[in-house]
Amino acid sequence: MKPRISMVTLGVRDLEASINFYEKGLGFPRMESEPGVAFFTLNGTWLGLYGREALAEDATVSPEGKGFRAFSLAHNVASEEEVDEVVSQAVAAGATLVKKPQKVFWGGYSGYFQDPDGHLWEVAHNPFFWIGPRDNIR
Repeated sequence: MKPRISMVTLGVRDLEASINFYEKGLGFPRMESEPGVAFFTLNGTWLGLYGREALAEDATVSPEGKGFRAFSLAHNVASEEEVDEVVSQAVAAGATLVKKPQKVFWGGYSGYFQDPDGHLWEVAHNPFFWIGPRDNIR
């Protein structure tokens, strides 16, 4: 089987502000790319940022999405303390706190924030199952 990679692309209102949020605010490693788009390497996938209007045009849909989009992005980390750190880092970079990090019903620890475009992110620590790269298995 040929190698494959999944990529999540977010349509954003202000590309430069979003690049700043993810690159400088959250410390995501940015790849070189053409103007008008940004890519960040993540463990096992990539994150793409593309102008909201341009992405909607490419998909031939309306750019007027509002409210809960029926999905969230998840960022899994190695400890409860790291959940607190990442959520605080996101809020300091301009995110909106949605749910303060706390113990959750399934036995882990998580919190939620919205990025400057309203994309919902969960930051979680799962003590029962590590989904990170194989070389970081505990």
